[in-house]
Amino acid sequence: MITVQNLSKKYKKKLAVDDLSFTVRTGKVTGFLGPNGAGKSTTMRLMLGLDHGAGKTLFDELPLYQHPQPAKVAGILLEAKAFHPTRSARNHLRILAEAGGIPLSRVDEVLEIVGLQDVARKGPGKFSLGMSQRLGIAAALLGEPQYLILDEPANGLDPEGIAWLRQFIKDYADKGNAVFISSHLLSEMAQMADDIIVIGKGKMIAQGSVNEIIAKGTGAGVLVRSSEKTKLKQMLQDKRVNFTASEGGFKVTGMTTEEIGMLLFGAGLPVLELSREEASLEEAFLEMTAGSEEFGTKKEGQQ
Repeated sequence: MITVQNLSKKYKKKLAVDDLSFTVRTGKVTGFLGPNGAGKSTTMRLMLGLDHGAGKTLFDELPLYQHPQPAKVAGILLEAKAFHPTRSARNHLRILAEAGGIPLSRVDEVLEIVGLQDVARKGPGKFSLGMSQRLGIAAALLGEPQYLILDEPANGLDPEGIAWLRQFIKDYADKGNAVFISSHLLSEMAQMADDIIVIGKGKMIAQGSVNEIIAKGTGAGVLVRSSEKTKLKQMLQDKRVNFTASEGGFKVTGMTTEEIGMLLFGAGLPVLELSREEASLEEAFLEMTAGSEEFGTKKEGQQ
């Protein structure tokens, strides 16, 4: 596993990363979430030894630089356009392979994996952002590493590319590898990740499985609608039920559909809808990170 211990980084007077500790397990996809400016990219650079700061990160009990062939331990994508613009995609990967002690036969293998075999001879300077991301992922895969560390790899990908990336990452982890991935696409992360780490302003906010993180939000509830809306509202108030107005009815929290159904039956109220609404990772994330955004937006009506 990857063991992150007490990472900290300060830029002048700003503490960008504040005593972060967590683990990234093999066989799992770990999502790394946080608002813009939360310190995600800085954390990744600290983990890889690309920035100086306090704390340490161990890859199988050793810092990455102490492994004889780091490229076979960790595959990295931090910047989509980290290549010479006029050197062909194949030659870019060949240079990386030679530097990492990786057989050159691996170059065409990874180009095929990411779907760039048809443009292998072209210079990536004119690649779209999505194609550049694919080339960056190919570079990360060269050494067949046990750990993938990917910073916003879905940026610029079209829907087909995002679906491919999601399945590829899940399959890669299922082979006993670990994938540590940051993304702002929370719906994708909910489908892709096993574990989630949430930070804000450089500090740990929450960590756990996707289900555990979602359960910490208040988005789950039961939608109830009746043709006697006024009487329904009065009944909910009389029973001291927690509810909010929602979609022509009321969203009730803290009760099951069966419990609410019995209340409606006892009150003799007709039921138009009684359905469970599950919470989402996005709802839980927004609740957890409220107030930790570096650049917050005003809500309607705020001065």
